Formats: sequence, structure tokens, C-alpha cells
Amino acid sequence: MVLVDIHCHILPGIDDGSKDWGTSLKLAQDAVADGITHAVCTPHTLNGRYLNHKEDVIKLTEEYQQRLDAAGIPLTVFPGHEVRLSGGLPQALDDDDILFLDEDNTYMLLEFPSNAVPHYAKNMVYELTSRGIVPIVVHPERNNEILDNPELLQTFIEMGCLVQVTASSYTGIFGKKIEDCSRAFIKAGQCAFFASDAHDLPRREYQMKAALDKLAKEFGESKREEFINNARAVVNGDLVKMNWQPLPKKRKKFLGLF
Repeated sequence: MVLVDIHCHILPGIDDGSKDWGTSLKLAQDAVADGITHAVCTPHTLNGRYLNHKEDVIKLTEEYQQRLDAAGIPLTVFPGHEVRLSGGLPQALDDDDILFLDEDNTYMLLEFPSNAVPHYAKNMVYELTSRGIVPIVVHPERNNEILDNPELLQTFIEMGCLVQVTASSYTGIFGKKIEDCSRAFIKAGQCAFFASDAHDLPRREYQMKAALDKLAKEFGESKREEFINNARAVVNGDLVKMNWQPLPKKRKKFLGLF
């Protein structure tokens, strides 16, 4: 079975993921052990700390594939970016310095800051979609503002965004609140796929198999197949749609005696 991880930080020495080649090979072995056959290597860019240029990521990914092949590790890797929402994004696109998940430059991983959704987020998403780009909002369940107000995500889905939840969020590694938020997005059809978001950090290990098994148990085998097929479709540049609905409205708490 082909299992694609569309978001991981396993290239060495260029962001907060793998620190060296030995770690990158170990992470690749962990990925294969978790059932992953293909991975898009998506180092951070434009996040204020890391600026990884397209050509550098391509060259490093090519070397990584050569080292994987020499080590006999059956993982196929592709170059990509996890792009932080930033005022510099349009210029980076104009400069052809952004990597997508597919060769047609359609699907792009888009990360919000961890604490909030910036006030200009809608304008930037409109700019991206006007260029024919489909932004994939990554791990919204770990954004503090969305975690407190999950209905905020709907605005971006209505604008044409897809959504990726981190596998370990759904398995409970980050705590019950994030797990419950992940489940709510999945139940409402507001999530298209899992990704590992693997790093060489505590609590950032591969959890794809566990998440997919849990997904099948809670939502049926067809949902697991949908998530797997959606990830494959993205890297192939094929159409992905979410059959979603609004989140249930929170029940109001009434005070006083009746």
C-alpha cells in the first residue's frame, strides 16, 4: 500500500527537525516502520527564524534520496515547504522560491502562527487562491485561537482551503483538548488528511498508523481510505474536495433558577 506523508521535518540541519544525516536516516527508518512509503520533506520557510530557499531544499532532498537508497531504506522523498503565513509570501511566489506538494504548483502547506490567526490571514488566502493555489492549513488544532474558537477554521474552508491534522494530535499525544478538537474537525468533514509533522523532538514521533487505525475504528474503514487517497491525490496534483459541514453550535449555559 502506498502511504504518503505530506508534512515532515526530516531533512538535516535546516530547521527544528533533524539535526544531522544520522538522525535523518533514523527518522526515515521510523517512517517506514510506521507504514509510510513516500514523504514530502517540508522544512519551515518564511517563519521569521527559517528561510529555506527552493533550490537548496531540492538539492538536499536529492542527496537524502541517494543516502536512503544506499542505506537500503525503502522511502521515496520529495522536496516541499511548510510556508508560514507572511507578508513576504507573495514576493517569494513571484521569485519562484516556494515549493508545493505537487509538480503543478497547486497544493501548498500553509502554517498560521501557533498563538493566533493574523488579521490579514483572509486577505492572504484570497491572494493565494486568486493565483490558483489551494492552501492546506496545517495543524489548525494546535493553533491556540482556533483551539479556543474552532469555528474560525470554517472561514478558510469556505475560501477554498483544505485542512491537515497532525496524526499525533488525534491520537492524544498533545492532550485531550487538542485530541477532541481534531475529532470534531474530522467528524464535520473539515479535515482531508493526516500528516506526521515528524521532528527529532519529544512528542513529535510518527503516529500515522495509530491515527489511521483509530480513524477507521471511530469513523469507518472508508474514512481511513479517504484520508490515504487524499494524500496521494495531492502529491499527484489531482482534485481533492472535502464534504464538510459546520461544526455543531455550542450549547448555551443558562444561569439562574427555573
